[in-house]
Amino acid sequence: MAGRRSLKRHAPVIDLIGGNVCLDFINTLDDRPAEKQTELLNDYSDLACFGEQTGILTPAQTDALLDKAAAMPRDADDALRRARRLREALYEIFSALMNHKAVPPAAMETLNRHVHDAALHSHLVQTKESCEWRFDDLTSSFEGMLWPISRAAVALLTSADVALVRTCSSPTCQWFFLDTSKNHRRRWCDMTKCGNRAKVRNFYARKRSAI
Repeated sequence: MAGRRSLKRHAPVIDLIGGNVCLDFINTLDDRPAEKQTELLNDYSDLACFGEQTGILTPAQTDALLDKAAAMPRDADDALRRARRLREALYEIFSALMNHKAVPPAAMETLNRHVHDAALHSHLVQTKESCEWRFDDLTSSFEGMLWPISRAAVALLTSADVALVRTCSSPTCQWFFLDTSKNHRRRWCDMTKCGNRAKVRNFYARKRSAI
C-alpha cells in the first residue's frame, strides 16, 4: 500500500522509576537540563511501546495500533505530537507545584482537554465488590493510551501524594519520581545509577581533598 511504513515493537523506552505512569511519561524527554535534550518518543512505535511497557496496552493492543499506524502514518504522527504536548504540559504543572509557583494556564488547559477526552471514552461498571472506571477500547484511537495517563495525572494532582513528587538530585538527570520512601528523603531516580555515580564522585572528591 502506498505510504505504508513498517512499525515494530522494540526494546523498552525507559526505566520505569516514576512510581506513577504520568511521571514516567514526563521522563520520556531525557536530559532535560542539558543543552541538547534526548527525545525518547521519536515515532509512534515509541509511544505504543511505552504504553505496553507500562501495562496500559496489552501486546495484542500494541500490535493493533502499530498496524493501524503503518496504514495511517499522518494520523499517528498527529497523535504523537499531541502526546508530546501533553507530556510537556504535565512537566510544567508538576514543576510549578514543586516550586510553589502558579501553574501556567496553557498547561492546565492542555491537561483538561485530555481529561475531558478520557472522560468521553470511559464509563462506570460494577465489579464483584464495588464499581470502577473502565476505558473504551484503547485501540479505537491513536491517543487511547493517553486516557489512562491523563486520569493518573489528575488522581495524583488531586491527592496528598502530590507533595511527594520529586526530581532526581543529579543535575544532569532530574527525572521525576514519587518519593514513597519511609522518611521521604529519597534523592535519586535510581540509587544504582544516578545515586551510585554521585557516591563515586564524592568519594574521589574526598580523596583529592585529603592529598
